[in-house]
Amino acid sequence: MADTRTTGIPFNVTQRSQTKGGIGESTLRPDGTLKVTGEFAYSSDMWHEDMLWGQILRSPVAHAEIVSIDTGEALATPGVYAVLTYDDLPTDVKNYGLEIQDTPVLAHGKVRHHGEPVALVAADHPETARRAAAKIKVDYRELPVITDETSATAPGAILVHENRDDHHIGHAPHPNIVHRQPIVRGNVEEARKRADVIVEGDYYFGMQDQAFLGPESGLAVPAEDGGVDLYVATQWLHSDLKQIAPVLGLPEDKVRMTLSGVGGAFGGREDLSMQIHACLLALRTGKPVKIVYNRFESFFGHVHRHPAKLHYEHGATKDGKITHMSCRIVLDGGAYASASPAVVGNASSLAVGPYVIDDVDIEAIALYSNNPPCGAMRGFGAVQACFAYEAQMDKVADALGMDRVEFRQLNAMEQGTLMPTGQPVDSPAPVAELLRRIKAMPMPPERQWESSEGSDVRQLPGGLSNTTHGEGVVRGVGYAVGIKNVGFSEGFDDYSTAKVRMEVINGEPVVTVHTAMAEVGQGGITVHAQIARTELGVTQVTIQPADTQVGSAGSTSASRQTYVTGGAVKNACELVREKVLEIGRRKMGTYHPAWATAELLLEGGKVVTDGGEVLGDLVDVLEGEAVEVEEEWRHRPTEPFDLRTGQGNGHVQYSFAAHRAVVEVDTELGLVKVIELACAQDVGKALNPLSVIGQIQGGTIQGMGIAVMEEIVVDPKTAKVRNPSFTDYLLPTILDTPTIPVDVLELADEHAPYGLRGIGEAPTLSSTPAVLAAVRNATGLALDRTPVRPEHLTGTAASA
Repeated sequence: MADTRTTGIPFNVTQRSQTKGGIGESTLRPDGTLKVTGEFAYSSDMWHEDMLWGQILRSPVAHAEIVSIDTGEALATPGVYAVLTYDDLPTDVKNYGLEIQDTPVLAHGKVRHHGEPVALVAADHPETARRAAAKIKVDYRELPVITDETSATAPGAILVHENRDDHHIGHAPHPNIVHRQPIVRGNVEEARKRADVIVEGDYYFGMQDQAFLGPESGLAVPAEDGGVDLYVATQWLHSDLKQIAPVLGLPEDKVRMTLSGVGGAFGGREDLSMQIHACLLALRTGKPVKIVYNRFESFFGHVHRHPAKLHYEHGATKDGKITHMSCRIVLDGGAYASASPAVVGNASSLAVGPYVIDDVDIEAIALYSNNPPCGAMRGFGAVQACFAYEAQMDKVADALGMDRVEFRQLNAMEQGTLMPTGQPVDSPAPVAELLRRIKAMPMPPERQWESSEGSDVRQLPGGLSNTTHGEGVVRGVGYAVGIKNVGFSEGFDDYSTAKVRMEVINGEPVVTVHTAMAEVGQGGITVHAQIARTELGVTQVTIQPADTQVGSAGSTSASRQTYVTGGAVKNACELVREKVLEIGRRKMGTYHPAWATAELLLEGGKVVTDGGEVLGDLVDVLEGEAVEVEEEWRHRPTEPFDLRTGQGNGHVQYSFAAHRAVVEVDTELGLVKVIELACAQDVGKALNPLSVIGQIQGGTIQGMGIAVMEEIVVDPKTAKVRNPSFTDYLLPTILDTPTIPVDVLELADEHAPYGLRGIGEAPTLSSTPAVLAAVRNATGLALDRTPVRPEHLTGTAASA
């Protein structure tokens, strides 16, 4: 795994401390050893004396009236302490939601998707709770299902939500459309006349599951003050809190939330799952209640990535310049809104990709349907668009007889380019350079399954199934590049809070950092310690558990945490440093005039001048003193996109990644082996190079998964999920993982802390279309959907 870190545009990042473990070093994760040895405590490992177990009864149908619910037999089951339905909810607030509060805590009147929660059970054993839930009798009267745009918007279509009153209804062309965002710039009709070639394409992107390792879980403990303490795996503590407290009828200060060990997230924990249910059962029974989903329940217990249908048109002149682009993106949001409006905003505003196109006509919508709810997942709308526009780039280049990479480079955006929203890209945008770098990387050897010791079938399509020894195997190479926004957009007040304390403990200066950031595997706790060491010149840094006793850190999503919460930690550390130096000037300034005149730094537990002269020891300065600062930090503001034209400065920052995929395809059996996925990405500043490489490789594999294997299959007639298990929902394993050489550029964004750029999502975008492009290159087939399946490659089903 290569780590070719390249510093491009110079940017002065003041290294205030040479203390080991600071910014720019590959420090190891403090939780890493515990996790790989199985000693780390996840939320599902929690235990409490006299604890009950919660169980959720879910709808077996996708759309139906609830005629009646009989809980008598369940309540009579020995060991059962409580059974709750909608009628048992304690307040008039019975719905929740990230933006639109349209999701019922428990179904009332009807169910809108397969697996919707209908009733709750608390019992003294998990099996007792499951058996009791199965005894609840629900009489359903099934209704027709809405499963696509045609059924959603047809004359007389059944409404998924009969009484919508959210703020999007005014501009949605139909009540079954959650949100619509057009983006129009220039004149596509006139630009079309200048085109020498025009290429169109229809694309389908499958529904992907976040497939985190740790299913949803949490423990709710009733408190003596009438409140509740909730220990839970989540992505956004304060958002959860704002949704939970009104349903419980409690003030927010009586719902105390603490982050427990999180086994992955990728967007699937932004929405509530079992949080309210556990609290309701705990408050009803007066006992701690633990809920842990099994894998089957998990598939119904969180949102998924929006499946999408996309129609694109591009035109270009014979010399290779793109004249125009038009597209229509239809995202299926499922039964409830979740993050669909924001996903629409991302999909539309990033629909052109990282290219200069002056004339565009874009429309993106999200549907309400009776399919599973969809919301946030790594890449968040930009993934679906990238799959389509990169397939189009190959088609246009082929129509012109141009090299596919050179065509992209000719049209690549750069710093100063205007986005289709009219917003200028005001930081480095090295799109052409990223493409140059991945194309220049050495290719993996041909027929690498052959060696002097014989054939290594693990390197072949089909792997250890031993289906081929090279007969009918063809190599393909494909390229793709993508653009992803960083941070929350469209006028959202995106901020984070950090509390930093510095004091002397046992004769050593110690810094404590406290934020509400959800550590979901991205390595934020490591980076926060690195920032504190850099800014405050200490070795010992303690990261307190994340909870709601400190201000919000926002969601661990949108590649924003290092930027925003890292920025808050940096800002708080700077204020602490100034206060420490003020104490030093007061205590020790009389001993050396430089205390008053020199630029003072903290380094290695000492106070030093900018010239390196040691003026004092931090232990002496802080003895008997403690300095603590809690500070919010905001990035520069954004604004909503105009609902008619889509114009507006809607995003904070952009990130870019490019991939080259090398695949081997067994054309007889339709099996694909991804040999290599080389990536080049600009990260602005690699705060922790080892973690940067890990993020890029992880995102790359998630993108590969949707290209060749991952899809939640929903029956188009019943809207039921057909494969809610890891037996039938296929995921890449270590045996499927290719070589992933990574070339990291560090072209600093002067607007961001340390010049950094959000990392985690961008590689998920371009890896998917790169793999599909390589498979097309190997087979000559026009593949237009994800994931590509064996039958698409062998002619046993309609290929694209």
